[in-house]
Amino acid sequence: MLTKKQLDLLNFIHTRVQRDGVPPSFDEMKEALDLKSKSGIHRLITALEERGFIRRLAHRARALEIVKLPDAMAEKHARGGFSPKVIDGDRPDSLPAAAQPVITIAAVELNVMGRIAAGVPIAAISEVSHSVAVPQSMLGRGEHYALEVRGDSMIEAGINDGDVVVIRETTTANNGDIVVALVEDQEATLKTFRRNGSSISLEAANPAYETRIYRDDQVKVQGRLVGLIRTY
Repeated sequence: MLTKKQLDLLNFIHTRVQRDGVPPSFDEMKEALDLKSKSGIHRLITALEERGFIRRLAHRARALEIVKLPDAMAEKHARGGFSPKVIDGDRPDSLPAAAQPVITIAAVELNVMGRIAAGVPIAAISEVSHSVAVPQSMLGRGEHYALEVRGDSMIEAGINDGDVVVIRETTTANNGDIVVALVEDQEATLKTFRRNGSSISLEAANPAYETRIYRDDQVKVQGRLVGLIRTY
């Protein structure tokens, strides 16, 4: 039997995976469960893993897989049709090659506007370096562009050095959004945005980096993260 906190966390992870395709960050879990530190989240995740409800994937940040749900929770999510996502490896095709369906994914070419720092801010970005094909389904309304990530300050948000992030152009952001922030019209960085009165905090997702706090007139939001592309 799971405790209420364990059930709450499992439900939160499942809901976010179904909505976004990726698990929430540890900071998001901590806030959702109203815990004071991430150590409490680590203990809950360990308990869920020991009971066979989730699995941690090695050598990957923010990588959790839901293995099963309790009966009551499974019934609650029945309309959503919960089932573990499986990636087929070297299992032989069940249909001959000629009978295999052809799936076409619409793609859009986005300009890659150089590199963005996921660490300390770097020089502001203004020139197109190349372009990248992005699935149409990743984009919504408005204009978009892409940036190549340099640094490791956002690894607990699942953003690694060398990733390409897809950004929707906007000048506004909500607390908790991951944004491209232009600091003092000179330096650009990728961080989690939080406003507190007349000050703005740019938070890293790596405990090795401190939160940077600025006056609201020192920070301009240049866009919000909507997707990520990773090459293996």
